Order: sequence, then structure tokens, then C-alpha cells
Amino acid sequence: MPRTDPFQPADDPARAIARDLMDTATFASLAVIQPGRTAPSVTRIACTTDTQGVLVSLISQLSTHTAALEANPACALLLGEPGEKGDPLTHPRLTLHCTARFLDRSSPEHAALRARYLSLRPKAKLYVDFADFRFVRFQIADGLLNGGFGKAFLLKPSDLT
Repeated sequence: MPRTDPFQPADDPARAIARDLMDTATFASLAVIQPGRTAPSVTRIACTTDTQGVLVSLISQLSTHTAALEANPACALLLGEPGEKGDPLTHPRLTLHCTARFLDRSSPEHAALRARYLSLRPKAKLYVDFADFRFVRFQIADGLLNGGFGKAFLLKPSDLT
């Protein structure tokens, strides 16, 4: 019987590729379900990691994806981008199934996350303190790494830390 599961067991090289994609990401594609709709909506967000390696973003309350995440925090992120040469599908990419968790500005963690975010994304200084912007952390449920042709891995949260 032909193999129907496309995923290989997670190994150290796959974990390293996934972690590198997370650690070096400057942006991600964010998929959400808008309230009242059934089809996903995708947007690009800026992102980085906090000191524990958790993906975070700074997003405006005015964006439609914020309203979607408040109504349903289940979401997906796509990290990775095609290289300058070759078939775009041969370059590594990582899909993360997540739950979005907004960070309250009055929380003790806010100042430290703000400082880290600005150290990594200095242009955000222009809007980080606007009243409508908040940090969101993405709690990972699992990940799908496509490391190129024939290199698919299903990753657990523990594989990504």
C-alpha cells in the first residue's frame, strides 16, 4: 500500500531549520477567520521573537485581523520566503497553527517586550506607543515544515523551542 502520510519524523536538522525560520523572520503571513465569514483571510504582519523564542507582533486595533483574532484567536502563520534563484517551492517554509494572546499594556511584561521589539524592529518606534497598538504572542499548537521537495515534517511545540 502506498504511503499516504507525507511527514517524516522530526529530527534535529528539521528542528534547526524551523527554529532558524522563526528566529530570523521579520514578517509572516497571518491567516485568520473574519467574524461572519467562513473563508480564511491572509495578511502580512511584522514579527520577531520574545526572549523565550515565542513569535510576537505589534498590531493595530484598527486592523481587521485584530478584530478577527479577538473574536477567534485560532490562526496560522507562514514563515519563510523564496530565495533569489530557483523554484520558490524548493525553499524552506514553516506553517504554524497558533492561538493569539494579546498582551495588556499594563502588564509587567509589556515594558520588556517593548524594549526587545524596538531593539529588533527600530522603525516600530514611530507607532509602538500609539494607543491602538498592542503586542500579540502566538502560542504554537503545531508546525508544518516544508524544507524543500520530499522534506515535510510535522512538528510539536517542543520541537520549536
